[in-house]
Amino acid sequence: MNELADLTATEMAALLRAREVSAVELTEACLRRVEEANPRVNAVVTLTAERALDQAARADEDLRRGLVHGPLHGIPVAHKDLADTAGVRTTYGSRAFADHVPTEDDPLVRRIREAGGIALGKTNTPEFGTGSHTINEVFGATRNPYDPSKSAGGSSGGAAAALACRMVPLADGSDMGGSLRNPASFCNVAGLRPTPGRVPAKSATAAWFTLSVPGPMARTAGDLALFMSAVAGFDPVSPFSIREDGSAFAGSLDMDLAGVRVAFSPDLGGLPVDPRTAAATARGAETLAALGAKVERVDLDLSAAEEAFRVYRSWYYALNFGDLPEVGPNVAWNVEQGRKVTGADLARAERLRTGLFHRMREFFGRYDFLVAPVSQVPPFPVEQPYVTQVAGVEMPDYLAWMRSCYWISVLHAPAMSVPCGFTPDGLPVGLQIVGRPWADMDVLRLGHAFERATGFWRTEPDLGGPGGGA
Repeated sequence: MNELADLTATEMAALLRAREVSAVELTEACLRRVEEANPRVNAVVTLTAERALDQAARADEDLRRGLVHGPLHGIPVAHKDLADTAGVRTTYGSRAFADHVPTEDDPLVRRIREAGGIALGKTNTPEFGTGSHTINEVFGATRNPYDPSKSAGGSSGGAAAALACRMVPLADGSDMGGSLRNPASFCNVAGLRPTPGRVPAKSATAAWFTLSVPGPMARTAGDLALFMSAVAGFDPVSPFSIREDGSAFAGSLDMDLAGVRVAFSPDLGGLPVDPRTAAATARGAETLAALGAKVERVDLDLSAAEEAFRVYRSWYYALNFGDLPEVGPNVAWNVEQGRKVTGADLARAERLRTGLFHRMREFFGRYDFLVAPVSQVPPFPVEQPYVTQVAGVEMPDYLAWMRSCYWISVLHAPAMSVPCGFTPDGLPVGLQIVGRPWADMDVLRLGHAFERATGFWRTEPDLGGPGGGA
């Protein structure tokens, strides 16, 4: 039974359609894997086993009647504990919402359900998704499956750890400063930050805010595409929702890399990068060149993104969380920074972001893709609140070590983390693939070619030992 949990979502879908396996069997296999692996990593924090088995039984009955609700029909999925799930505890990782049970589904959750996905439970996140280390005062820390003494990243760290342990083949997440990409990199799985508006989100306070996006996590690019085929597409709840239908992601991922122009930036313009991470990502660029791509090392300066990201992020935190009576130190710090933002700050941030957009528009006229490190460091000790030093350079605050992710967030472009290998001590490293705005499918195609050539995603964690991986 446990071998079924090791299947990819694409493999599960094919077996379900062929009636060679049932949704109940797949769900039972995933639940057993949760039982076996979750005590080691603390990825799934609210399990809805009975509800999932009921959904799976209904999915099987529909299949017997010839009814397929969508591309995720019968496939187990986990939801991040930031996404509202009607009738299921949703804490946002905050003590203030420890007993919160929403009455409505988040639009992403609704689309997954309507596409036939089987909701297995909720995955861990830092409070309100704040930071790239998954720890909170409600559920504690999520540990890295490849070395439980290390962080799983964040803020979708519970999702990434659950995927790495094969508890589920698909998990949703969200990304403002790297929260889909960083944990994917730390846990040897794949995460896609879609172009803003590709997967619509509903906000009662900041409907025009484009830095934060919902998106998919999985183990392969093919599974990300399958997930996107179910959740992408227009929704009037978002004023910048993209009208292209999700079926656009159902096409072939095959790509001939001959002549594809790839810009490789090892440090995005002078960022410090841990030598272990730098070595792995450099080998990733060499792999793309061996596959036929025209890879050119570039000196790319994205430093204008620094102030733009911080101003907009802090403004957003003050807007959304400034009135909450009890929040943790990371959220409180962001709120405090937001209360200092002036109209002049916002004007300067907008000018910087606009200038960067036009510079990158010209850049993507010369190159098809940008590849770079996802995170500047490999997974760090789980007891450490955040990274304080990178390659000998002191970090001024808890945000600074995430620049290689959050500078990309400012570009309004799709970005993927794909497994890129391991450090000498067995810790995963991801390669970040950035495409032109709205070219999400192209990013998945390049990721697909890379993972087929390398096979790093197939290296499972040793769930019985103290570490391992490489």
